Amino acid sequence: MGSFTKILTDFLTMTKPTDKIFKLKWPPLYKGTLIKRYKRFLADVKLDNGEIITAHCANSGRMIECSTPGMPVYLSHHDNPKRKLKFTWELIRMPESIVGVNTLVPNRLAFGSIIAENIPELSGYENVQREKKIGTGSRLDLFLSNGNGINCYVEIKNCTLVQEKIACFPDAVTTRGLKHLVELQTLVRQGHRAVMLYVIQRMDAKMFKPADHIDPAYGRGLRKALSHGVEMIVYDTRITLKGISLRNKIPSCF
Repeated sequence: MGSFTKILTDFLTMTKPTDKIFKLKWPPLYKGTLIKRYKRFLADVKLDNGEIITAHCANSGRMIECSTPGMPVYLSHHDNPKRKLKFTWELIRMPESIVGVNTLVPNRLAFGSIIAENIPELSGYENVQREKKIGTGSRLDLFLSNGNGINCYVEIKNCTLVQEKIACFPDAVTTRGLKHLVELQTLVRQGHRAVMLYVIQRMDAKMFKPADHIDPAYGRGLRKALSHGVEMIVYDTRITLKGISLRNKIPSCF
């Protein structure tokens, strides 16, 4: 999805960090109607011109509350000859909110928003690096530093499950997510700052909590991580058919 990279590069080279709220613009979108989502990474869609296509779904979760057949969806198109599926599912218009389903978006949005100093809790760092490898061999999403030895590791999670105005994560059992919580605790013990950043890709959440009813082990792991110095930051987003930006900090309930 090179268009996202170009947009981010243009922003960083043409706009001073404090000029405005960072907005990740969508590539040209094609409207259709969701027929079904299946095998996790596939979605059949009837485009507005009547053509039925199979799109790539960049989301490994269960997508509860955001994969209802018959709802309007929006796809991006890619000309890469190596791609078998030329369309990627980006958005679905649910009754309560437009929802972003592409799990690659929150990382790009968070990266640009930190550079633009739109996340006060993560401001004041001179360097922002993506995909930082740590001692276990894993990679965490962001590494922030300012040259004086004060480092911050950030792991970003995409949240699309909202029930009764409460955003929940995860929407499926995640052993990988639990591993990240353990790794962040280790970094805190080593004297670093460690942060879980949850990005809610929809606009109808008033609170956030771990999805204990789906993955109780993750809920226990998150509570333990927070009690051992890992920080948690939750933001929702403003989504239009032109782009997405961070909007409000969302409180949590346990």
